[in-house]
Amino acid sequence: MKLLNQLTAHRLLKMLKKEEITSLEIARALFERLEKVEDKIKGYLFLDKERILDNAKEKKQGLLAGVAVSIKDNICVAGELTRCASKILSGFTPPYDATTIKNLKAEGAILFGRTNMDEFAFGSSCESSAYQITANPWDLERVPGGSSGGSAAAVAADEAIFALGSDTGGSIRQPAALCGIVGLKPTYGRVSRYGLLAFGSSLDQIGTLSKDVRDAALLLKVIAGFDSQDSTSLDTSVPDYESYLGKEIKDLKIGIPREYFIEGLDRGVKERVEEAIKVFQRLGVECVQISLPHTEYAVSVYYILATAEASSNLSRFDGVQYGLRNPQPATPTCAEASAGRRKPQTKGSLLEMYEQTREEGFGKEVKRRIILGTYVLSRGYYDQYYLKAAKVRELIREDFEQAFKRCDLILTPTSPTPAWKIGEKIDDPLKMYLSDIFTIPVNLAGIPAISIPCGFAKGLPVGLQILGKPFKEEKILQAAYAYEQSTEWHLQKPVL
Repeated sequence: MKLLNQLTAHRLLKMLKKEEITSLEIARALFERLEKVEDKIKGYLFLDKERILDNAKEKKQGLLAGVAVSIKDNICVAGELTRCASKILSGFTPPYDATTIKNLKAEGAILFGRTNMDEFAFGSSCESSAYQITANPWDLERVPGGSSGGSAAAVAADEAIFALGSDTGGSIRQPAALCGIVGLKPTYGRVSRYGLLAFGSSLDQIGTLSKDVRDAALLLKVIAGFDSQDSTSLDTSVPDYESYLGKEIKDLKIGIPREYFIEGLDRGVKERVEEAIKVFQRLGVECVQISLPHTEYAVSVYYILATAEASSNLSRFDGVQYGLRNPQPATPTCAEASAGRRKPQTKGSLLEMYEQTREEGFGKEVKRRIILGTYVLSRGYYDQYYLKAAKVRELIREDFEQAFKRCDLILTPTSPTPAWKIGEKIDDPLKMYLSDIFTIPVNLAGIPAISIPCGFAKGLPVGLQILGKPFKEEKILQAAYAYEQSTEWHLQKPVL
């Protein structure tokens, strides 16, 4: 029999219900696994072992009663360190729970630690964390993807049963693809963002990372729903997602966009996705060619709109209210002052405290995006960049509306390449940004999408992305489950 930490949540729930195991045994199995591999993976930023074990001893009720869920470090948990993997929030413990956390607690889940991420979710490799670099369980010299790299790596390495992540431009689906697990980004407005430390407020969405599709459906059922505390939350009914698993898919029509099979797509990735298309065809699905003509502009649009929103959202981190504060900023040297790099000011002035705190607290990638976002919002450039990008975003959204008139779902690669070596792209921002080329359009349009394992290229996992109509998560889960049950890719495990 597999160890408890290797099992899916739905299997563990059945065993818990039959009283074959206890919640405490699940937690202990996870900690035993952590002792063996966490020094290699570095998936977690914070674990309160005593608190977790005490919680696991308590009798739980609900859909997730007694099962452990790991939480990305940008989702607020009352009384637990929540730092967004940034020094500027060092020591910050929220006084309240995010709505998703309230939902998990209400359904009896055990909160299991805070997972590593790119600082403030700015990244595609989990290398920009201020604390540590997470490794891909399939190859410890490679990245796990980002920004939810810690959650993805922990699930893939069996250090977590399943986990929450957030997705602004692919931050759930891309690491899921690179780590060989399932990653689901719901429709914008399906899951409350209250308590999620914002990156891009019109793009962010909390979602799931899991070992299989059924666990994704189970976890989404718990976290989805209307929340009056989130002005972007939409009041629409939440289906029983698990009831759609196992239903026939031969009546579905799947679109294959020509713009996603372009030069630069890794040959192995292309072959695996083409093989996946054939699997769907054998299942009786009709596949049709479609076009999403404005796809080529998605990355440019995203890095104008997302950085603009990030610049606004991160302005609150100034060393005054919470987190890092430098009360005694260093006086500039004569050489710095004469060169104009740092102007001499009255020691201890408010402005100097702001500058020094942000200088020390924000990492390189965060500073880059704040500067870029401030630039596109500045006088004289707002119309030239931000306004144009907002208009092109609408064209991208309209592309999907037109495409979904011809098909029920859209199938694409998740990432253009498998996982790359740690350090390979970190000094080339443009190269790094292009790694999200197939996931970004989904966030710009606000539609749901899932990444599922579909094979290997050069010994590394490849992800298949299935896109759906707004608030039709049940359809993408239905199709993903049918594919998953027809293959064995989701059963493959890395050897550590």
